[in-house]
Amino acid sequence: MSRPRIVIVGAGFAGYRTARTLSRLTRHQAEITLLNPTDYFLYLPLLPQVAAGLLEPRRVTVSLSGTLPRVRLVLGEADGIDLDERAVRYTDPEGVSGVLPYDRLVIAVGSVNKLLPIPGVAEHAHGFRGLPEALYLRDHVTRQMELAAAADDPKSCAARRTFVVVGAGYTGTEVAAHGQMYTDAQARRQPPRDGVRPRWILLDIAPRVLPEMDERLSRTADRVLRERGVDVRTGTSVKEATHGGVLLSDGEFVDTRTLVWCVGVRPDPLVEGVGQPLERGRLIVDPYLQVPGRPEVFACGDAAAVPDLNTPGSFTPMTAQHAWRHGDVAARNVAASLGIGTRRAYRHRDLGFVVDLGGAKAAANPLGVPLPGPLAGLVTRGYHLAAMPGNRVRVAADWLLDSVLPRQTVQLGLVRSWSVPLDTASPELARVPGGPEKRSETVNAAAEPMKGRTGGGPAQGRAAAEPEKTRPGGEPAQNQPGGEPARNQPGGEPARNQPGGEPARNQPGGEPARNQPGGGPARNQPGGGPARNQPGGGPARNQPGGEPAANQPGGEPAANQPGGEPAKNQPGGEPAKNQPGGEPAANQPGGEPAANQPGGEPAANQPGGEPAANQPGGEPAANQPGGEAAESRAGDAHTEAPGPVKRADMPDRRSETPAEGDS
Repeated sequence: MSRPRIVIVGAGFAGYRTARTLSRLTRHQAEITLLNPTDYFLYLPLLPQVAAGLLEPRRVTVSLSGTLPRVRLVLGEADGIDLDERAVRYTDPEGVSGVLPYDRLVIAVGSVNKLLPIPGVAEHAHGFRGLPEALYLRDHVTRQMELAAAADDPKSCAARRTFVVVGAGYTGTEVAAHGQMYTDAQARRQPPRDGVRPRWILLDIAPRVLPEMDERLSRTADRVLRERGVDVRTGTSVKEATHGGVLLSDGEFVDTRTLVWCVGVRPDPLVEGVGQPLERGRLIVDPYLQVPGRPEVFACGDAAAVPDLNTPGSFTPMTAQHAWRHGDVAARNVAASLGIGTRRAYRHRDLGFVVDLGGAKAAANPLGVPLPGPLAGLVTRGYHLAAMPGNRVRVAADWLLDSVLPRQTVQLGLVRSWSVPLDTASPELARVPGGPEKRSETVNAAAEPMKGRTGGGPAQGRAAAEPEKTRPGGEPAQNQPGGEPARNQPGGEPARNQPGGEPARNQPGGEPARNQPGGGPARNQPGGGPARNQPGGGPARNQPGGEPAANQPGGEPAANQPGGEPAKNQPGGEPAKNQPGGEPAANQPGGEPAANQPGGEPAANQPGGEPAANQPGGEPAANQPGGEAAESRAGDAHTEAPGPVKRADMPDRRSETPAEGDS
């Protein structure tokens, strides 16, 4: 008898805890598969310390294969879930689609950045939900400080040293607290010319920082931030964002180059395609974390609206603490549905919260007991070490080194701004140029298409492209197996005007086109060589100052005009053929028979004659493939012919290599 198949989608706090508990409970009695875009579990509470250069990135990542025994890891992003077919469709990092059939399904896809309809935010702000975003923020802040130190303009210098964080919740408060310490350390090492220290602004529309936590924690965090120099503004938000700064809701415009978006999270868009009832984007489940009407489907974490039995009529909030506990209960109930153990409803007890404010400062109330000063910092770091499923020694070592050694302030340049957009369904993945297209081949694929998630990530929601036809003669086309990869495809040379490629003409960083700013002016344009028949240029024929045309005053008289050579068949001229006194024309009495006439040479393209140009076996005509390009004349100016004429059976190669100027 085959083992039941359990598929877990997502390896966040809920998904990782589900897989870990199920592995321990089932012990080879079930086949557990974990689908996740990355091969690690990210411990999000310590991500602000990565952005501040306190912890190395790998310290907050825990290997899935190394800590989840008896769990099969499948790298990929879920494109859709078919509840009727009991299958999960996904796309792996190389663009190959596949299907995972299941007997039990756990949806734990987590959350993404929350967007608000504020002009310019999606273009100029960056979120803080994944490791790529934290690495980008560290490089960006470091770069702004270094550029400000070298700037001569005081206004530009001040703008680069100003950092705006929107959202004074758990994440935003820690980002501002650690960020202020990071930039202060950099300013001490390289003092600014004007003596002005870096400025961090923390905004929130709520009346206080940490509005979802205990008021005593809020007061502690507010006091620490203000003492450190953070400009805390409650009841204020962003009205508009631009490249040069942000317009606040109170009418003030703040010059800045940095806007960090920490206003909250929303469920992963994949949940919307499941086709089940939702509560503000989250799947509605019962207290046992099962989807109503689908006893084989469970949901937990930020993707699930779990009833709060301690507060009837409400749902548990989207926090890491709840997601971690959801995973344990979901695993036990999945095992119970297979006959292992008994199921139980989700009921929680508030254990309190901890907020790391950097250094020895923190706000903590374990078990509801508020702690003061350094004791709060000690408890906060102790809690994180206990909660982490791995890397505890490495994290503790980094904390120890930071207390005795100066912090490293360097930018690595590994993550660029365009690779971490705010509006993305995959904050755990950085976008790459020429990412893999979704291929037509599938692994255990079903025939019916399914709804896909929207946003970034490889091949999300895209249909498989039709394979490109091979070239005539059997040579594989570019971007086909065995052929040379096309430009802007993985393994190929990047196309012009694409990241990593040579910029196209008239594009930023490229050679400017003629008649564009910075480029050579075109003829007949200001600063360029004047065209013929234009002021300052060579006069055209038949214009004042130019060489007179034939048959014009001062020019050579045309044939058959007074003073010119008489034309044939005119008085004084040579008699024309077939005229009295002239040579008889071909095919006339006494003349040579014409081609293709009795006794004459056969005409081209006739039996026995030489084939005509552009005919089989003949020389190709001018302006035909393989022939010499023809010339066209307009007045006295010569222009090159447009090149070979495209036949219907010739392959179109414009899509392989864009011409200069294409974008």
